[in-house]
Amino acid sequence: MNPLLDAEKVDIRRFCGYPAYGAAPTGMQSWRYFQVYGVLEFRLTNLSTSEVVIVRRYLGTLTALEAAVPGASDNLDTDEASSWTRNRNELNDRMRLLDEWRRRLCGFLGVSTGPALSSGTASLIV
Repeated sequence: MNPLLDAEKVDIRRFCGYPAYGAAPTGMQSWRYFQVYGVLEFRLTNLSTSEVVIVRRYLGTLTALEAAVPGASDNLDTDEASSWTRNRNELNDRMRLLDEWRRRLCGFLGVSTGPALSSGTASLIV
């Protein structure tokens, strides 16, 4: 099996909306103190070879989508040019697409979205 690299795990945590893991496995912010973090770490450590292939495919897509977001700022200074008119919603559209793919990765891994990828709606935990 070809396990995930540490850098890939960092990207997965980040794309799923979880904060930095840190270098030390102790402390109050460690994933070990939160069930959902533990589930994510367990899944990342125990994916099958076929699942790792799919996760790496997600990472490739997400990396490309994320890299396209800053490029959207290239056209913010132009409202119209000849027959070309910029999409005023380009940045929001790109962010929405990126976040949708981030949620798909969470869904594939079977984990809730992290605090940095909240839906913006209130949720009740019973």
